[in-house]
Amino acid sequence: MDQATLEKTIVKPMDKIIKIDKVVVNCCVGESGVKLEKASKILEQLTNQKPVLCKARKTIKSFGIHRGEPIAVKVTLRKNKAYDFLQKALKAIKNKIPKDSFDENGNVSFGISEHLDIPGTKYDPSLGIIGMDVCVSLCKPGKRVSLRRRARSKIGKRQRVTKEEAMKFFIETFNVELV
Repeated sequence: MDQATLEKTIVKPMDKIIKIDKVVVNCCVGESGVKLEKASKILEQLTNQKPVLCKARKTIKSFGIHRGEPIAVKVTLRKNKAYDFLQKALKAIKNKIPKDSFDENGNVSFGISEHLDIPGTKYDPSLGIIGMDVCVSLCKPGKRVSLRRRARSKIGKRQRVTKEEAMKFFIETFNVELV
């Protein structure tokens, strides 16, 4: 066998496979009521999943926020839904992510200023326009060991996603340009 054929037959080791663990789409309105309901409807239309309300942790009188009052909505997407939404969200920011958006644990966050930038969305005057944050968490096989209830243990350094691996994953998978 020549070298080129041998390289093609080699399978990637399990510690090199990176996948999307989850995508969290967050929209903070800052107040409860009509605005929050509109943001909830928009998120539900974009993700085809019912959003969860997030409550304020403390009272800030200058902003008119009271502890326990719902002020934001979020949706957690996994597997194929996460992948599909992430492709649309990256098109909204023209497939450009700043290098500062990546953290040391292989997570990425970016913002979308208007939900209308996402391909396939139409403007509804009754709902208005909202912005949102998209947080992507990447993992390798074996992460479940640190999350399971029975026989939980720490995962090794090879099983953690590094900043460089996350950048490489986004460049190869989504054709993202790092700025």
